[in-house]
Amino acid sequence: MGLDVDYATTLVAAVLLGIGFVLQQYSAEQEPESRFLSPRILTDLLGKPRWLFGVACMVAGYLLAAWSIGHLELTLVEPLLTTYLVWALVLAVPLSRQAVKFTEVAGALILIGGVTLLSVTRSTTPVGLSFGSFSHWYAAAIIAGIAFAAVRAGHHRSGHARATLTGLGAGLVFGIQDALTRQTLEILQRNSYSFTMLFTSWPAYALAGAGIVGIWLMQNAFSAAPLRASLPAIAAGEPVAGMALGIVVFGDRVQMSTSMLAMEAGGIAALIIGVVAVARSSAFSGLHGVTRATGRGRIPPAAGAAGNSGPGSPDGSAGGTVAGSNPGR
Repeated sequence: MGLDVDYATTLVAAVLLGIGFVLQQYSAEQEPESRFLSPRILTDLLGKPRWLFGVACMVAGYLLAAWSIGHLELTLVEPLLTTYLVWALVLAVPLSRQAVKFTEVAGALILIGGVTLLSVTRSTTPVGLSFGSFSHWYAAAIIAGIAFAAVRAGHHRSGHARATLTGLGAGLVFGIQDALTRQTLEILQRNSYSFTMLFTSWPAYALAGAGIVGIWLMQNAFSAAPLRASLPAIAAGEPVAGMALGIVVFGDRVQMSTSMLAMEAGGIAALIIGVVAVARSSAFSGLHGVTRATGRGRIPPAAGAAGNSGPGSPDGSAGGTVAGSNPGR
């Protein structure tokens, strides 16, 4: 019975995360391009109730996910949490007024399957008691460096490429956050859940910092292009980074048999295929059109009307240069 409750808790966490991501992107995409990688993007969004509700859903989802991490193996938690991509797709359909396609749902399921294959090839039983110490966290610095390089590359691009690269950076930072959550929970467990220990341990502060940076990067990714460009990269980057840190920092053992190596290769291929399939979702791209159609996007209503008079897309983003538009989309 307890295991069923843990599974249900993890799925509820995934639903809340999916809802939170869609609502945040719906608001973040209205930010002007000049706000990209600026702290002002967060101060602007703090005044939008829809975004705040999305953040509240996301925080609730991560709190439930933290509970799941403390009660289930990561090999079970990670695939279940990745289903937030499916729930985000389900919510994006009515908001975008686009019909969901089988290929889009199949892509999301393939991505989740890839995470599952990568998860089952390792054991979460540590190989040494010294694992989890500060000296093993150099791997987090390497992952953070890769995330920084991805965000920098995205800064020099626009539209979908910018959103995907920035989303990848956010996903990698969230993977570091997941590992820090695991470390913080272990500290609490070793100290009989004495929360005062959190004020004297570095993982708690690092966890807060990683959460803030991840949220900031995610909002920048959401503002750069429709959700279909950023969310699959986040969904793929987070578990990969979390698994890598699980192996290096916590000593999770990787199965090296021929069958397990084949499963790992299949998992990586499924991740790539799933990201590409979901990135082509018309439901996610439709959110971009809805945002502009409401008159709350980057293009003023008058400019949007002018843009519609010529050939191009229904939202006026093509068919001529319009003030405030982002031709990279």
